[in-house]
Amino acid sequence: MTRPLSGVRVLAIEQYGAGPYGTMLMAELGAEVLKIEAPSMGGDVSRQTGPYFLGPDDSQFFQTFSRAKSSVALEIKTPEGRAQFERLAATADAVVNNLRGDQPAKLGVDFATLRSIKPSIVCAHLSAYGRGNSREAWPGYDYLMQAEAGFMSLTGEPDAPPTRFGLSMVDFMTGSMWAMATVSAILKARETGVGCEVDVSLFDVALHQLSYPAVWFMNQGHRIGRLPRGAHPSIAPSQLVRTRDGWGLLMCQTPKFWDRFCELAGARRLKEDPRFADIPSRRDHLEALGGEVDAVMRERTTGEWLAVLGGEVPFAPVHDIEEALANPFVAEVGMRDVVDHPDRPDGLHMLACPIRIDGLRAPGVRAPKLGEQTDAVLGG
Repeated sequence: MTRPLSGVRVLAIEQYGAGPYGTMLMAELGAEVLKIEAPSMGGDVSRQTGPYFLGPDDSQFFQTFSRAKSSVALEIKTPEGRAQFERLAATADAVVNNLRGDQPAKLGVDFATLRSIKPSIVCAHLSAYGRGNSREAWPGYDYLMQAEAGFMSLTGEPDAPPTRFGLSMVDFMTGSMWAMATVSAILKARETGVGCEVDVSLFDVALHQLSYPAVWFMNQGHRIGRLPRGAHPSIAPSQLVRTRDGWGLLMCQTPKFWDRFCELAGARRLKEDPRFADIPSRRDHLEALGGEVDAVMRERTTGEWLAVLGGEVPFAPVHDIEEALANPFVAEVGMRDVVDHPDRPDGLHMLACPIRIDGLRAPGVRAPKLGEQTDAVLGG
């Protein structure tokens, strides 16, 4: 298959989630990503993140974020290791890290240090709070950003405590933006022969994701708060609904979807009710609307509603993880694969790369053992 980043070499000083997620996307698109791991520190800390391990320096958590990469065991704080690192940097398009903001300069992995080795090098930094500010030395994680950037005030039911997302979406969003920014900088550096510094932080990305609610507040003083059933702040019905056997998510984002829902659900009376005549009216009568829609939706199971509404009105079943993975549509689009792994004779079940190139997904390749490619890389 076509690998658009084939021929790109990236040295990655990374650990845990956000950074490794971003470089994994680059690796699965064809980049040669060399994880620079210090044996004295046990390499990437996520190798020791349980509860499910694959040998002494590997875990299912680590495999989730470092597929398709190579591992080079290197102590860059020693004179010998530093010399080897600099030789590798001279062959790379980018040196990337997800260290604390005060660390890249101290470790000499910033552009000011490495430009003398290779003027076109791109140095990309992913940190909690950025560099060159009062928080550059602060450690930070996804959940902290969800709290401080306002996400938790918008998540959950109105009478519940502030609630975080069930997944580390700030990590994943930041890793994706960082990868995009790094590739963009590499393109420019190849054109001009001049590298640069790239900075992306968890905090900045989290705040940026406040998007239109932030714009509404900054310009109108409007607070969206939390609405029952995770309802949309301006469109209704666009929320969780009760079915005969569970929950679904109904999103009548346009008038035509509301009209079609009323038609397919046999609920023309709702369409004719003046309280629900248009989107503003439905939003003003959200509580009454929710009760009426629930009464209709309880007439059938979630699966039956999917058969009725699927492809006509935006609707989805609310699944747990087991149900989400067993969804026939997941198999249809090929979003699961099995990766060969020496410690799993039957293979390691994983999620496939979410990106298709010419209709194909990159085949799954396991994450490396600590230092697995050291001799091949340094010997070359």
